[in-house]
Amino acid sequence: MLEFGTYALSESILYGQYLGGDRVQRITFDHDFTDDSDIETFPKGMRLYGNGHNIEIRELEDSAGFAYLSVSRTLRKGQIGSDVLHLHDTFGPDQTPLHWYGGPELMEQYYPIEKLRFDDYAYITKELHSAAIVERYWLNTAGVFFYVDKEVPLFLDQDDQVLRFSAKKELPYYTYDEEFVFSYRVGVAADAREAHQKAVERVLNQPVDIPDERMVRQPIWSTWVRYRRPISQQTVLDFAREINAYGFKNAQLDIDDLWEVCYGSLTFNTITFPNVTEMTEMLHEMGFRVTLWVHPFINKNCDPWYTEALSKGYLVKSHNETIGYNTKWWNSAENEASYINFNNPDAVEWFRRRLRELQELGIDNFKFDAGETSWSPPDPNIEGTRALLPSSQTVNFVRMCAAFGGMIEVRTGWGTQDLPVFVRMLDFDTRWGWNNGLQSLIPTLLQMNLNGYPFVLPDMIGGNVYGDDILTKELFIRWLEASIFMPSIQFSKTPWDIDEETITISKKFAQLHETYSDYIIQRMRLAVTHGTPVNPPIWWLDPTDKIAQTIYDEYLLGEDIVVAPVLAEFATSRDIYLPKGTWRDGNTNRVHEGGRWIYNYTAPMDTLPYFVSATFQAN
Repeated sequence: MLEFGTYALSESILYGQYLGGDRVQRITFDHDFTDDSDIETFPKGMRLYGNGHNIEIRELEDSAGFAYLSVSRTLRKGQIGSDVLHLHDTFGPDQTPLHWYGGPELMEQYYPIEKLRFDDYAYITKELHSAAIVERYWLNTAGVFFYVDKEVPLFLDQDDQVLRFSAKKELPYYTYDEEFVFSYRVGVAADAREAHQKAVERVLNQPVDIPDERMVRQPIWSTWVRYRRPISQQTVLDFAREINAYGFKNAQLDIDDLWEVCYGSLTFNTITFPNVTEMTEMLHEMGFRVTLWVHPFINKNCDPWYTEALSKGYLVKSHNETIGYNTKWWNSAENEASYINFNNPDAVEWFRRRLRELQELGIDNFKFDAGETSWSPPDPNIEGTRALLPSSQTVNFVRMCAAFGGMIEVRTGWGTQDLPVFVRMLDFDTRWGWNNGLQSLIPTLLQMNLNGYPFVLPDMIGGNVYGDDILTKELFIRWLEASIFMPSIQFSKTPWDIDEETITISKKFAQLHETYSDYIIQRMRLAVTHGTPVNPPIWWLDPTDKIAQTIYDEYLLGEDIVVAPVLAEFATSRDIYLPKGTWRDGNTNRVHEGGRWIYNYTAPMDTLPYFVSATFQAN
């Protein structure tokens, strides 16, 4: 066995070692390095030769409490690099099993993420499975993190034992160069919290500012679920009057699908919106800011805009001439739309200029939809650093959006944690379960925070009511309760669509959110200065707490509020695990010591279980 720093190599296995000396994580390479001639050592590292691969392992840091390593190799087209993480290694004197966090946003957002399964999964942003946030970051309870570099054409396989990272020159990645890199970094710290903070500093980044504060304090209202498409000027004004008449506050009113002449025109339909300036003036007088739903597509029947974009080279084209510029999105038929090429600076400026023209009509800002890489035609032929294709499309789209300021929202990102904007969870269905329903809400919140996106905008209260889904009174209220201590809340289906009691309960919880909005903003500012999550998992307070490491239906606001909503249909009580600390019940004022369970906590439909640190003082 060769040892250096906090790592050791034995045959095909690289061991990350706990700072006290115990092994905490194995990485299995795709070659058995048993012959000394296969190994060349150098100060702070080694090179391994075999199976046509030259692997370089280099120690980047070895300081008090933290060790940091890079593993890299250059491969030729046709080769596959494949390294394996062992998910269920144990560590410490009592051989505690590992749990894992990070990974992709998914429709069925299981937590901890060792429960996920993948089979030759291309790791790019995509609408399929709601994979809009796919940071190449994994963290375990032993205090080890892994980060696969952006230049790697990465595929995942995961079963109940291992997570396999594979690098290969295959679609959907750029396939027209002869060499590519397979490189990743490994950090080892004292515990998961320390490891995550080190990862934020080195690979994840942190936001440079906070988004719009009014979006934190007051609810966002959207026309989408309540009215679907198309929408009209009169409907928007009537909706605003209803919101005011029922005594609800607002951050802004979002005009959703369909307000355009045709998809991609970015031009109001004058039949349904006869006087946009008059409408926005009226909404402003009623106390509303106005945002507008926009998307990065142009349908082929949307002329003259489509012809202009096509003639000027503003659309994504496939290397495959048969496919050409063709794509499909949820508002087009197959091959009847194209995707704007945000890797082209001229296309970005063209798109931005048309949005500025909408703002001249009194539109305050925008809700940006889509932006994932998967909307491009297969094998896109676009500008940009080849090793970052196709995912750089997502980056350039989101950065274009963010230039409009902190009042916007996006729903995707890739290495864009620095942006001071809200990132919305992808559309939820109106269901109770894990299948893109209410039980996925908190795991998605935790996934986004632990990937470095702390400014989370949960989807609309009650979900999107697609297909045969039915929004019941109970589901609406429980969904609202679960969202209250998240950074923002948004309505589309309204409390008065249900009944008077729902109005009363909704006002109570909207006020509770507003009461704690100063603290939410305080925690957002800490995310800027220190890179800490706004809504961390409850193990954040004690990373060694084995029970807290697996809790998926509770979350923290900062380090002072534990939130434990009821997420099961017909339930009027639940068991609650309180993490380390002394906690005051937000409903009864009773004081509890943490590190233990509260069984059968009574929570009828109008009750959200939450606990405030005994030392908490509101600013």
